[in-house]
Amino acid sequence: MHLRVTFVAAARSSSLLAERFEDDRPLDQAGWDEVQRAAGDLVPLAAAELRYCSPTPRSRATGDALGYAPLVQPALRDCSMGRWRGLTLGEAMAREPAAVDAWLADPRSAPHGGEPLMSFISRVGGWLETRPVEDGSRIVAVTEPSVVRAALVYALRAQPSAYWNIDVRPLSTVTLAGRNGRWNLRLEAPSQGRG
Repeated sequence: MHLRVTFVAAARSSSLLAERFEDDRPLDQAGWDEVQRAAGDLVPLAAAELRYCSPTPRSRATGDALGYAPLVQPALRDCSMGRWRGLTLGEAMAREPAAVDAWLADPRSAPHGGEPLMSFISRVGGWLETRPVEDGSRIVAVTEPSVVRAALVYALRAQPSAYWNIDVRPLSTVTLAGRNGRWNLRLEAPSQGRG
């Protein structure tokens, strides 16, 4: 028995260069426009038996706009960034360059006073491992891009440093298929649909 979990990255609430740690702003107009343009491809995912989202306003709004009516999952929240919450990476670097360097180099560190990257990846992986397993079960989860990256690192058993090499664009999707610590990255051709 296996399940398929499709992650949908939330639409944006700011330009990519202005992304802030633990950004809890609602969708901006560009984000709403993106959802409307992508809806034709993403609305079919609403057929999933279980539909979830991160607790952020933009994740909830993206899921609602796509007709998913997702259930908020606290375990899918963004990485806790402590005193860096609300800052861009550039702002954190300007204030605490040595601390940012340490954080980027060591996945077990949390110089910001929040959650270490390793703990974040483990939390998201724990959520993935505790999904109900029924043969062929389909799940969709609208989350922050950071959550998608953490899920991929966990599922592929990659080194934590791989987290920094995964680019997750707004409204992109990725599917993980498997169960109990045995996950495969699944890429589908557009003609096969998303069902």
